[in-house]
Amino acid sequence: MKVIREWKTMLIPYEQAVEELKVKLKAIRNQYRELNEYSPIEFVTGRVKKISSIIEKAERRNIPLDNIEEEMEDIAGLRIMCQFIDDIYEVVNLLYDRSGKDFTVLYEKDYIKNPKESGYKSYHVIIKYPVQTALGTKEILVELQIRTLAMNFWAIIEHSLSYKYKSKIPEDIRERLRNSALAATRLDEEMTEISKEVRNAQLMFEEKSNTVRDIITNIQLLFSQGKEKEAMDFQKRFDRIKNEDNMFEFDLLLSEIKHELPRYNFFEKGNLI
Repeated sequence: MKVIREWKTMLIPYEQAVEELKVKLKAIRNQYRELNEYSPIEFVTGRVKKISSIIEKAERRNIPLDNIEEEMEDIAGLRIMCQFIDDIYEVVNLLYDRSGKDFTVLYEKDYIKNPKESGYKSYHVIIKYPVQTALGTKEILVELQIRTLAMNFWAIIEHSLSYKYKSKIPEDIRERLRNSALAATRLDEEMTEISKEVRNAQLMFEEKSNTVRDIITNIQLLFSQGKEKEAMDFQKRFDRIKNEDNMFEFDLLLSEIKHELPRYNFFEKGNLI
């Protein structure tokens, strides 16, 4: 049996993998948003299994402790949350596009088209991820769970009940869980139907937020450069339109503000060295 210190040493690369993958997946989401495009990734969470959970699962699955790293695929796990069912498959495509570059997709489990008997739905992708350690490169298995917010809410409740009843959930509660899973599916399907309207609204919000941020930043630059009168005039114009949704007015204002800033005029006049 491994001692606690050995377990903790073994898990260090898994913790590193989780943190690195969280950064990479969040970067993809942020790139979409910076381009004022809809991101299929809503948010990302991750964890490394506790030692007690690893041992319990190994005993349940008859996995020898010496083979845990080869046979247990979810010691390191990430959850990628999406708003709509279609987003899940877009994320899967993104993962396959990156496969062979900074990780390798090994296989997948589509529990959305083929839900478990309990009602559980999610899309699992198992990858092999290389971690740079002090002893060299170590490739480890990581499980990515991709699901909607409704699927995740159901899965959390089901997991809590399984823990309480030690996986022997009473049949009446199982039936209620199956019914709630169907309700969650109907909600996801309904939201997918109206997703186009939701996405358009979100894109408009992102575009306005980014433009407003640039307007405020550049007005502050005018103040810092001593152009107080110009800055005050632009601030008054911004105050008049800030609660409106007319992007033409925002873009026009931002363009005029930039025209007053020397750093923009420098490049516009072709003053390159």
